[in-house]
Amino acid sequence: MKLYEQVATELGSRIEQGFYRCGDRLPSIRALSREHGVSVATVQEAYRLLEDQGLAQPKPKSGYYVRLRPATPQLPEISRPAQRPLEVSHWEHVLDLLCSGETPGVLSLGRGMPDITATTLKPLQRALSEGKRGDSLRGFAYDSLQGSPELRQQVARLSIDAGCKLHPDDIVITTGCQEALSASIRAVTQPGDVVAVDSPSFFGSMQAIKAFGLKAMEIPTDPVNGISLEALELALEQWPIRAIQVTPTCNNPLGYTMPETRKRQLVSLAQRFDVAIIEDDIYGDLSFQFPRPRSIKSFDIDDRVLLCSSFSKVLAPGLRVGWAAPGRYRDQVMHMKYVGTAASSTLPQLAVAEFIEKGGYERHLRRMRAQYLDGRDQMIAAVERYFPAGTRISYPQGGFLLWVELPGDIDTLQLNDRLQPNGIRIGPGVLFSASGKYRNCMRLNFSDKPSAAQDRALQQVGIEVQQMLQEIDRVA
Repeated sequence: MKLYEQVATELGSRIEQGFYRCGDRLPSIRALSREHGVSVATVQEAYRLLEDQGLAQPKPKSGYYVRLRPATPQLPEISRPAQRPLEVSHWEHVLDLLCSGETPGVLSLGRGMPDITATTLKPLQRALSEGKRGDSLRGFAYDSLQGSPELRQQVARLSIDAGCKLHPDDIVITTGCQEALSASIRAVTQPGDVVAVDSPSFFGSMQAIKAFGLKAMEIPTDPVNGISLEALELALEQWPIRAIQVTPTCNNPLGYTMPETRKRQLVSLAQRFDVAIIEDDIYGDLSFQFPRPRSIKSFDIDDRVLLCSSFSKVLAPGLRVGWAAPGRYRDQVMHMKYVGTAASSTLPQLAVAEFIEKGGYERHLRRMRAQYLDGRDQMIAAVERYFPAGTRISYPQGGFLLWVELPGDIDTLQLNDRLQPNGIRIGPGVLFSASGKYRNCMRLNFSDKPSAAQDRALQQVGIEVQQMLQEIDRVA
């Protein structure tokens, strides 16, 4: 741990323990410099880290203060999905959401799109441009099936932050996280098999389950602790489950991060029933915690965890650069990758590797974490302001997605249709279930900087929800 991280960790612990309360002035930079025997620059870096974590905020000509944090909203209830394996449906609604962002003049509040306008991405843009202009033709040639050695080395280095000890040879570069997930699912299953998933669950992995002739076993999931290990154990005893697919860190769509003790218990459960775990860690680096939470893969002692991620949510989805660390299933995943896309695009791999190596990735991460933390708090405040009483809201621990559970019998598919004339689209809850549950839920995106246009859109969503509730009451 670097010196500034040590200072930030100690001061952060004092804040979390209540030694400094919300709104209190924190020690001056010079006072902390003398206390810890470090340079002023080290303390400034420590305060910037605390600012990124949402613990401290600067006030001009006054110093740093403990950040005022909003109260935790009323969280969604623990999910109660069907207690049997089901075929996945709702592809047409997934396609509608994916296409909504391509329509001019439409504000798509439900897409999983990061902010790609940040100035911290300019070095990556330069790396891509210089790669095109360079004398070497390597960027125009096929790369190896496993991916460029430079990028695999950088991914292995980054994985240390998640508690993993990966060798570059353990890693397979993929065309985005979707390929990492689909290749991993296909590598460990046969048509007709059952895959256990957290519920609500990412629709991309659910659609892969559908495409490969598998069934999904949705497991009740808590908005704080994640997938119910008790319910999962019962399902493993009752059904022939071949794999467990979860997003345990900065979950999509609920936003929770599973406690480490439960991550360990999940690995033990998988060992006991001899099943694979497919871990989607695509939002893990965007955690608001420091250090970032450990992955399930970090507790894996017998290589049964297939860790999947990409740079789509941290950097830009158009890069289409993802990766998998499939453990004992590497050869199977490599085969699935070959029959799917073969080698991934070379130039983006080299540019991302250079961006990471030169420190651009860490600088961009810090910028985005701070922005998304602020965006979360502002969007929660707007939903509480405009939506009806009884609305439940998730409290994401990272990433940029919010899960909203509406009161009554609101159907968010109908809500989406009613919002279309206003140029607004949401992510209907049914996309995140095999059985069509969560019709009264929606996913919202807070990656963009808060704006008047976003606030007006959320106000309009709230108005439509209120009108739908009134119409339901009149019919009743």
